Amino acid sequence: MAMLFASVLTCVASALVAFAAPASHCSTAGDKLILPGNTSALPAPPAGAPSFVALGVGVQNYTCASTGLFSSTGAVAELFNLACLPAPDFNPVTDAVFAAWEIAPRAITAQELIGTLAVFHPSVVLGQHYFIVNPVSGSGLSAKWDFTSASEKGHPDAFVVGMRTGDVVAPTDPAVNIDWLSLSAVPNIGGDLAADVYRVQTRGGQPPTSCTPGKSKDISVRYVSQYWFFGGAF
Repeated sequence: MAMLFASVLTCVASALVAFAAPASHCSTAGDKLILPGNTSALPAPPAGAPSFVALGVGVQNYTCASTGLFSSTGAVAELFNLACLPAPDFNPVTDAVFAAWEIAPRAITAQELIGTLAVFHPSVVLGQHYFIVNPVSGSGLSAKWDFTSASEKGHPDAFVVGMRTGDVVAPTDPAVNIDWLSLSAVPNIGGDLAADVYRVQTRGGQPPTSCTPGKSKDISVRYVSQYWFFGGAF
């Protein structure tokens, strides 16, 4: 079944390549992030076009806390370039990819997904999303988006580490779909990929409502979301 899923991913990625222009010609000029009214707690997106629009496909990771609730330990995801697709509405693509990822064999990990798709043209794969130790406090976790191994290979500053500036529950199915977020770049730690990042149109990612401390194992919950990047030097 793992080989079958890899074949499906290959077909999907090949289709993206067929639709995509070369990376240097993937314009975001016509892309606009529109937030629904029930997400007004998020700051308005910066004026102007985004720098990148990515589809993140991966897992949200959790551990069972002493409170009997799952606590986030970060995420791992591959980032695909939505800006190279001709459709102005990226939501159908988001739905379709999540449907495929959700039914894929459980043995397929996010790391294997990243490794399988690393061979594709950078007009399709932008980079990866993962978490690092908070670079300011030295404890806790911070989200990082890293394009240095894919679309911006050879540019060591093609990354951004974010600090949260807004958080709202997903407008639909919040028990299933993780929150929508806004983040700003942590200052003075390097990285010029973006000044602001928005996580929107989330699919999946929420853990079970409870766990048993000392007994429940760490879990990874599959998710897909759109990441919109604004500002930066790339």
